[in-house]
Amino acid sequence: MQKYRKLPVEIEAVHLNNDTTPAKVAYWCGGRVAPHPEKNYTGGPMVIEIDTLEGTMRAEPGDWIIKGVKGEFYPCRDDIFRATYEPVATEEAP
Repeated sequence: MQKYRKLPVEIEAVHLNNDTTPAKVAYWCGGRVAPHPEKNYTGGPMVIEIDTLEGTMRAEPGDWIIKGVKGEFYPCRDDIFRATYEPVATEEAP
């Protein structure tokens, strides 16, 4: 069996946590905000539904939404994201 290493690729991502606004994140990824299906109560947690080639996927609180290399968006669980990606150092303008 051949082994492969994932190519180093930079992506954009947003973490769905208390510091993010669901409506702004949904606008960024072309998704839509919906009530959490298991916790559907007033003021309850919201999810972001994203239409992908595999169907509609749901990003829940704590997940990340990733913009892939071809401009596609998809959700990713926090533990998988942290095991796969690391922050990229950015240069500050002089």
